[in-house]
Amino acid sequence: MKEFGDTVYRCTLCGRCQEVCPAGILLKDIWLSVREDMVFSRACPERVETIRENLSKSHNVFAEDDDERAGWVEGVREAPEHGHVKEHAEVVYFTGCVSAYFPMAQQIPVALAEILEACEVDFTLLGSEEWCCGFPFLGAGFRDRIQEYVDHNLAAVRSRRAQRVVFACPTCYQMWREHYPPQVAIDHVTGFLGELIAAGRVPWKELPLTVTYHDPCDLGRGAGEYETPREIIRSIPGVKLVELARNRQRCTCCGGGGNLELIDGKLSGEIARDKIEEVVATGASAVVTACQQCVRTMGAYVRRNKIPLEVLDVVQLTRRALKE
Repeated sequence: MKEFGDTVYRCTLCGRCQEVCPAGILLKDIWLSVREDMVFSRACPERVETIRENLSKSHNVFAEDDDERAGWVEGVREAPEHGHVKEHAEVVYFTGCVSAYFPMAQQIPVALAEILEACEVDFTLLGSEEWCCGFPFLGAGFRDRIQEYVDHNLAAVRSRRAQRVVFACPTCYQMWREHYPPQVAIDHVTGFLGELIAAGRVPWKELPLTVTYHDPCDLGRGAGEYETPREIIRSIPGVKLVELARNRQRCTCCGGGGNLELIDGKLSGEIARDKIEEVVATGASAVVTACQQCVRTMGAYVRRNKIPLEVLDVVQLTRRALKE
């Protein structure tokens, strides 16, 4: 059982097996249920218990301080004194753990805050009141621990009297879609940016750049959103989009999903290597995605191996093309 348990956790939960299953079996749900069984049987890897402990003590999988959740605001150009943490606002930007705590990913919320400010969107952060969305619990096999986090985050949003919650993290978005009651409207940031662009609220400048787009698993196969990110990229003057050999439903994982990096870092890196090789083959000078974990995983591989390739979130690309 222990050997089997180790194997069960060497999966990114990307959902591609479910996408191609000719019988239409909900394989992702099965894998999540099997992980619960492994926890119950005490046959899961030791690192799984670390995930539980970190979340229980600090409300994030990295065991970082809650008070540092909005520390990235220091990088925002001309940030207001309230640091974008307000008592009330129309929109809550739910940052997510990866963007809150990892320097490589923190450029995503910095860019989004500057875009929202430029577009005069009334938004707020939850700051230290934001807890993990709950996915690491679910992915580790502790489904019974999610509800406390659901209740806390919903209460924090309601206290702001917000009408919408926006996520740049597809996994946070997916968790709210599937495991939170529909008490408030939710959007992935690509949908929200698409609305702003359609309304003519985003002023563009020319950006000569050839990019390819990597579909995040939870935004693509998970939420069925493939075209909106591409529409944003195509709307930027000067940007040329070339597709990966495997795209949309067939897109492969970056290697950063399903808690895999915490369980088997070597395997996660090998999956990232395959993804970057596919990206380089397109001839693009940058790979754009719509997920902070994808940026972090692919960016780390590119940096370690000194590959001349830029890794960007679509939010960062939008910010770069914003007319000052």
